[in-house]
This record gives sequence, structure tokens and C-alpha cells, in this order.
Amino acid sequence: MIFLLKILFLVIDNQNKKKIIFFIKKKLKSDPIVIIDVGAHEGETIQLFFKNFLIKKIISYEASKDNFKKLKNFINKNHKLKDIVEINNIGIGKESSTIKFNQMSESSSSTFCDINFESRYFKRKKKILDFFLKGNYINKSELITIKPLKNEVEKYQLKKIDILKIDTEGFELNVLEGLGDKIKDVKLIYFEHHFDNMIMKNYTYTMIHSYLSKFNFKKVFKIKMPLRKTFEYIYQNKNFH
Repeated sequence: MIFLLKILFLVIDNQNKKKIIFFIKKKLKSDPIVIIDVGAHEGETIQLFFKNFLIKKIISYEASKDNFKKLKNFINKNHKLKDIVEINNIGIGKESSTIKFNQMSESSSSTFCDINFESRYFKRKKKILDFFLKGNYINKSELITIKPLKNEVEKYQLKKIDILKIDTEGFELNVLEGLGDKIKDVKLIYFEHHFDNMIMKNYTYTMIHSYLSKFNFKKVFKIKMPLRKTFEYIYQNKNFH
């Protein structure tokens, strides 16, 4: 039943992904490209970019130990990816630390944030998920190592990042803040933001917008994700044309 749920989400989101890829292709005129993928899950975004772009390097991060096992298996089965994709089983955040991570039964929703089980959005979502999943919404909680993205950029000696993709279920601003002054080397930042009150974040979308604007980024794309109070955004560094 979990497999059916994943297929359902892929089908629902397919048109959005086509629009996003089409837009990014217009913005990135030169190949090959360098991508940082924060919140890789099981490799869906890696596969999407690999099918649509000539890739020089993808540096990928997945905090969940369970999700990472599936991500590693996906890369190992796709030999064309092994030479261009680096996968890391750590979390990315504002500073080096160790914090609690919640592994969800619906694995793509796993998060460092607490969940508001009393929110109307969660109660509606749970009614749908109960059809596909059995047991608790949170499978388990575990301590995960967090590192700032600036350190990772320096480790891999990246001089230019064409796309920074962030899908961390309420931890997006923390990831951006951990990039520090290396944010100036990023062309496009692609992320999602949840407007529901189910995920207990420590920031708002306005705070993300203000932070990116401070570093000379402008919002160039916005699309609502089907059946969710969530939008996907792309911000462009004004210093890159």
C-alpha cells in the first residue's frame, strides 16, 4: 500500500515537475550543471534532473537513515549515476549539531520539526493516509548529525552551484542560513514551503523571502502543489543572467 501511495503522489505532481523543469531549462543556458540536493529522499529529484539535464555533479543529502538506504540502493542500481552523484547521510542546517529527527510512515514527510497533531490539516491528511498506511504517523525518532552547507561546499571545492534544491519539510530556512556567504555562488534556489500549521516551523515564508532578497535573489517562479497547502518556488541570483 505504501508503494501505491508513492505512485499516487508521483502522478499528482507530474505536471508540476514538467513546468518546473521547463522553466529551469530557460534559465540555465549552459551545460553541464552542478546541483546540490538537500532532502534527496529516495532519489526522485536526482532522477528528474538526470533525465532532463547534462549533469557535471550532484551532491546529495538525506538525513533519514531509512530513506538513505533506499537512496543508496537506487544509485547503486543506476550505474550512469554512480560517477556523477555523491550521497551523504547527514542533515543540513544552520550550524553543526545533533538534533531529533522524526521518521514518518509516509517517508517523504520525515522532518526535524515537531508535528501539530491537533491541527485541522493533520487530521484531514491522516484520514487519507490511514487508507494506505497502518500504525503511527511517526514511526520513530532518532538523533541525526547536522552540518552547515557552507562547510560542505568548501569540502567539495564547489566554485559554482547551478541549482540548490531544498526539500526538508520545515527546515528550509535553517539550510539557507547554514550556507553563509557561499550563497553568492548559487544561481537558482528551488524549494518548497508549507503554509499549513501541521509542521511546527520556526520561520515563515516572508522570512525566507527577506533572507534571500538580502543576498540579491528574486522570486522568479511559484506553483501550488496539488491537494496541499504547499507552494514550490524558484529564486534567481540577480548576479547571474
